[in-house]
Amino acid sequence: MLWQTLRFAVGGLAANKVRSALTMLGVLIGVASVILLLAVGNGSSVAVKESITSLGTNSLTVSSGSANGGSRATSSVKKLTVADAKALASDSDSAAIKSVAPVVTTSGTALYGNISYSPGSVVGTYPSYFETANQKVAHGEYFTDDDVLASRKVAVLGATTAKQLFDGEDPVGKPIVLGGTPFTVVGVLQAKGGSGFTDPDDVVIAPLPTVQNAFTGFGSVNQILVQASSADTTTQAQSEITRVLLGTHAIADPAKADFRITSQSSLLTARESTTKTFTVLLGAVAAISLLVGGIGITNIMLVTVTERTREIGIRKALGAPRAVILGQFLTESTLLSVIGAGLGVAAGIAGSHVSIVGIKPVVIPESVLGAFAIAVAIGLFFGSYPANRAASLRPIDALRHE
Repeated sequence: MLWQTLRFAVGGLAANKVRSALTMLGVLIGVASVILLLAVGNGSSVAVKESITSLGTNSLTVSSGSANGGSRATSSVKKLTVADAKALASDSDSAAIKSVAPVVTTSGTALYGNISYSPGSVVGTYPSYFETANQKVAHGEYFTDDDVLASRKVAVLGATTAKQLFDGEDPVGKPIVLGGTPFTVVGVLQAKGGSGFTDPDDVVIAPLPTVQNAFTGFGSVNQILVQASSADTTTQAQSEITRVLLGTHAIADPAKADFRITSQSSLLTARESTTKTFTVLLGAVAAISLLVGGIGITNIMLVTVTERTREIGIRKALGAPRAVILGQFLTESTLLSVIGAGLGVAAGIAGSHVSIVGIKPVVIPESVLGAFAIAVAIGLFFGSYPANRAASLRPIDALRHE
């Protein structure tokens, strides 16, 4: 009986190929949307996590601004300076602080021969930045403290910048012009990779005084990177940073601090929370597509029941019980959703191999199983009303139907 019901259902769908295909297409789009959008949200979360953890678990970032969300006026906030960084590095009581690197960030166009390229950022800093930010050199070497003291025009390139400017040629020792200032490339960093809106490898890093002299001026710095002696001492290092900077900024009340200290763990927690909300919203939007597909199944099955009313009447007149009629139309609606969902899973997984808005989607296995199961359930649910309507027809009424 099951095989016969399935055979009749397949025959019913095959009798209206275009209609059945369009209904399956609605389910396909819904399932593929759920898988892809959740994969994009998950991919965004993975990219953010990799970007944050690449700095190391014992890195701290100090930036200007009120720590309590802006209770102090902007004009009263003292900017961070190189003197602040030197105070942190030279404080004898700061046992938990391993290294300190002031950072200024700007932009500029780099020239090499006939090639012009604008890297994502130009960073001026100290050699300790490379260890603190977990930046490893792949070819050549870092610039040194002597380069900083002498304000030498040397630069270390990120992997993306090196590729764009030199296109496979060895950059080390080659001259470039950055924002009108000549630099000599001394090293190329290892590629960190990333699948987000910003490329961590698209950077030029040079000695802080050189960048200040050529671009930003000798004023404040954007931030100060601090490396704690270990991941276990980040809390102690944060306390020591607060103590030193409160002194250099002449602030007696810690609640009125005009700087913020961010650890990688706290930043990671905040970003993960944000990306999870983003993923849920994407999933909710995609779920609407599944709902629309279910409504499409209802409409198509109602039309099918109307067209086959005389067939239903003949079968019931010959003794077909209500369960057989109900099972046939439920099987048809379920087949529509199963085939559509299967094709949607294939489309969603195939689509996940393509970057979307700069993000590499990462498929969540549970989303594949969940989308497929929900699509099948939707087929059963939305097909139950037309199937029940067909099974409830009186034979005499069905046979009279024109």
